[in-house]
Amino acid sequence: MLSVKRGIFVLLIIALPMALLGQGYVQSVGAAGSVDWTNQMIRATGIGAANPNLPLAAQRSGAIRAAKLDAYRNLLEIVKGVNLTSETTVENAMLLSDVIQTRVDGVLRGARMVGEPKYMSTGDVEVEVEAPLTGIIADAVLPQAFGGGTLMTGGVKLCPTCGQPWPAGKPVPGGVTLIQSAEPPSAAGTSTGVVTGLIVDASGLGLRPAMAPKVLDESMNEIYGSKFVSREYAVDIGMVGYDKNVEKAAKNERVADTPLVVKAVKATGPNKTDVVVSAADATKIHNAAANMNFLQHCKVMFILD
Repeated sequence: MLSVKRGIFVLLIIALPMALLGQGYVQSVGAAGSVDWTNQMIRATGIGAANPNLPLAAQRSGAIRAAKLDAYRNLLEIVKGVNLTSETTVENAMLLSDVIQTRVDGVLRGARMVGEPKYMSTGDVEVEVEAPLTGIIADAVLPQAFGGGTLMTGGVKLCPTCGQPWPAGKPVPGGVTLIQSAEPPSAAGTSTGVVTGLIVDASGLGLRPAMAPKVLDESMNEIYGSKFVSREYAVDIGMVGYDKNVEKAAKNERVADTPLVVKAVKATGPNKTDVVVSAADATKIHNAAANMNFLQHCKVMFILD
């Protein structure tokens, strides 16, 4: 009997870390909700009380409606507090435009209920709802100007479509990211293998998640951000995925199967949402991206605590 109990205990010890690893990065927001940054989802709970003045048959449905309204209000407060960039939040964007406010509000009001309502002994009902940060919300709050960056590999600036040298003095259209002819591997400081994505390990640096973060080098040059991203991909899957574990992130379809992993030097910006990497790692990133367009396709993940 003792050996059976010990075996169960060992299984629980093994299963608990695996379960935690499977959660990805979920940021709790107060007591009523959370942001799942790995899956780009926001969730909130709401509680509704039964109206004793209604017939008994109608009290439960009325409590569910009240719970959904409460969950919607909580969802709205969570979304407002989400970091958009290193300097702004979603609420800042909503205050600037009635159109943004209306679009975000519409998504939240259509939030999907997760699971079944929970009925309490008091007669109250609790529900959980969720809505995606990607799609309509991302399209509403992300800046319109994307592209125009140049991969800094030290080579000649090339057209990303035809691979020919970009004419000197010719403006770079919005949404277009020039590439540069890569230097030899020995000078570029990177391998010749195929790189399918980027993982920036910022664990221990106090990094906070955001919808539009950046990777900077030590001279504060943008290595990854809206200049190097297709807005279509940013809206569809988010600019960055987040996780708490490098090994698990490496298996995420966003960056798999052979991501480049670099260690961040520090987190920066007022909201601590941008990461700084060394000059050598910045060169590695851009040389790898010159051969594969993983930056443009938002195949980037950040590791945080």
